[in-house]
Amino acid sequence: MPRTVLIVEDDENIAELLMLYLEKEGYATITAGDGGTGLQKYRENKPDLVLLDLMLPVMDGREVCRSIRESGDTTPIIMLTAKGETGDKVSGLKMGADDYITKPFEMKEVLARIEAVLRRSAPGEKASHRLVFDKLIIDLDAFELIVDGKRIDTPPKEMELLYHLASTPNRVYTRNQLLDEVWGFDYFGDSRTVDVHVKRLREKLENVSDKWSLKTVWGVGYKFEVLQ
Repeated sequence: MPRTVLIVEDDENIAELLMLYLEKEGYATITAGDGGTGLQKYRENKPDLVLLDLMLPVMDGREVCRSIRESGDTTPIIMLTAKGETGDKVSGLKMGADDYITKPFEMKEVLARIEAVLRRSAPGEKASHRLVFDKLIIDLDAFELIVDGKRIDTPPKEMELLYHLASTPNRVYTRNQLLDEVWGFDYFGDSRTVDVHVKRLREKLENVSDKWSLKTVWGVGYKFEVLQ
């Protein structure tokens, strides 16, 4: 049976977008436009995960999260909100949220975080999406890039591109392959997008290690080269 995600979001456009992408990935979805209805649908349906907006009519996301957790339920909750201040994030996490994503967000990041939270709630079900090289950690589960021991802020698409290249070291990808496999069906643009993202990644990774490098294969595309 598909896993069920409850989307509690009062913005109909965002709720519809989340529903579209989640169902395309094989999830079943339930939606609610306010906190009171969301809590009622949660109790009636017992979903596998809740995507919970913070600013909601009737009952806000904090109250919904608190009510779920006070019942002793450990269903994963990811908060979605336009508020980006550290205090809001800490407040949501202290109330029992498992993750926190600030709007505007990329759908692929939301999907990756959902998968990561579900993996943590069911250990051993899926393999970790974490690659480790000399002075480099690419953690797609946490969307973290650690370079020479320091966390480097990296946009989701750059993370996905680097992970895709590094997960098959020394394989050469054409720009069109990378567009298809990293950007996917939601992409509208041209192959120069890949060049721009590789350039930004190189600025973050330059001269870090002599055991690997992000290389251009002239006339073909790119590869993550690892020296044997």
